[in-house]
Amino acid sequence: MLYYALVFLVVALIAGVLGFGGIAGASAGIAKILFGIFIILFLISLAMRLFRQA
Repeated sequence: MLYYALVFLVVALIAGVLGFGGIAGASAGIAKILFGIFIILFLISLAMRLFRQA
């Protein structure tokens, strides 16, 4: 999932440099959402691992 967030980030940066504002904004929004989901899943996974060891 982090891979897809990075892909959309790169697409947004390239589109922004080339002047495609709408595509850049949409790609950046998707990248933010995917990164947020990744962080949430990572924290849940980390918490589950800590609770299992305790």
